[in-house]
Amino acid sequence: MSAVAEHAPTERLSGSLQSESRSDAARPWHSIIVSDDIAAIAADWHALEASALVTPYQSYGLVAPFVETVGAAEGMVFRHVLLRDAQERPLAILPLVITRRNGIRFAEFIGGKHANYHMGLYERGFATALDAAAARLMLDEIGAVIGGLDAFIFVNQPTHWQSIANPLAALAAGASPSAAYKLALVAGDCDGSLRRSMSSHAHKKLKNKRNRFAGFGPSELVRAREPAEIARVIDAFLLQKAARFAMMGVPDPFAPPALRSFLERAAQPIGDAAPVLELYSLDIAGRSVATYVGAVQAQRFSGMATSFDMESEVAKTSPGEILLVDLIKLKCREGITMFDLGVGEARYKTTICDERDELVDSFLPLTAKGRAFANIARAKRWTKRAIKASPAALKLAQQISGWLNRGRARAVED
Repeated sequence: MSAVAEHAPTERLSGSLQSESRSDAARPWHSIIVSDDIAAIAADWHALEASALVTPYQSYGLVAPFVETVGAAEGMVFRHVLLRDAQERPLAILPLVITRRNGIRFAEFIGGKHANYHMGLYERGFATALDAAAARLMLDEIGAVIGGLDAFIFVNQPTHWQSIANPLAALAAGASPSAAYKLALVAGDCDGSLRRSMSSHAHKKLKNKRNRFAGFGPSELVRAREPAEIARVIDAFLLQKAARFAMMGVPDPFAPPALRSFLERAAQPIGDAAPVLELYSLDIAGRSVATYVGAVQAQRFSGMATSFDMESEVAKTSPGEILLVDLIKLKCREGITMFDLGVGEARYKTTICDERDELVDSFLPLTAKGRAFANIARAKRWTKRAIKASPAALKLAQQISGWLNRGRARAVED
């Protein structure tokens, strides 16, 4: 199913911005296509992705497997929005999932908590041409074509990507609760990149951990490429993650079988194209003691998830940290110029990274119901940001969350 909206310069549109007061230059798109079939716009997606502003999480090689596995298993409703110019060239793609909650129907970027960055794909010139008013008009028109939407809820949006402003970030209500951490890599000086970011104390600690780790025998950093190796690393990753979440007393977000299918599919090439998802394992005698899942787009590697074997004596030597440092050096040698560790606070992120991507949230109502919902969503994100900014409040919130989750687990067992 697809819907197309084409706008003549004089056409009146409903919404917060009236189109008759705007010129063609202020609306640098000619048509809007909304499709529930991702394959229907695959050619445009690949063409745009080759040179557009796009994070790894909105690449076709990651979104399509997610739609076909997790999306299908959970009955998600997708609307893939494509904007073209008068010559039918793709200008932007917004991969959206439609969520209904408490009678409110809203759109958000695909991926949820499994995507660190939420952003559209934008042709560079198109991105720079959109000011806040044009971006809002664009969303009003997209909402009209989709139909029945109460709001757009866009969280964890980078303010800039590749030094160009993210168009929808201009509509943000405020900063996201957490930033994302990253490290610029210098070609030909991979060790130097880490020396720049890590303190001498951190280097000394890492050296001591490596010396203890070496006592367990020869190790190898393995990238899973073949189906059997991909399955082995995913097995290790899921087992290690399950043990970690069980210890924390919280639900395991990687437990659903569709998540395994997503990892398997996204880690394998599509035709001649290299897979976006990459799986790594730090092995000792063929046994995985730590794993890492990441995604690649252009010269950027984005860390998605990591795990380590908690039940082994090796865990005392921080094998996950050793794997990460070795992976950063490997990616530097392969020509990656930016390595990010995703959203959220963690000691290892601040130890290794010396830069951050600032993230923002947007809550854009289209109806009266949507306005009330957006206000509530905004308040929840503000509260979360305030809690994370206070170490005492964050510790208390984590304790309460642990108590609640352990209570839920006992109720299920009973």
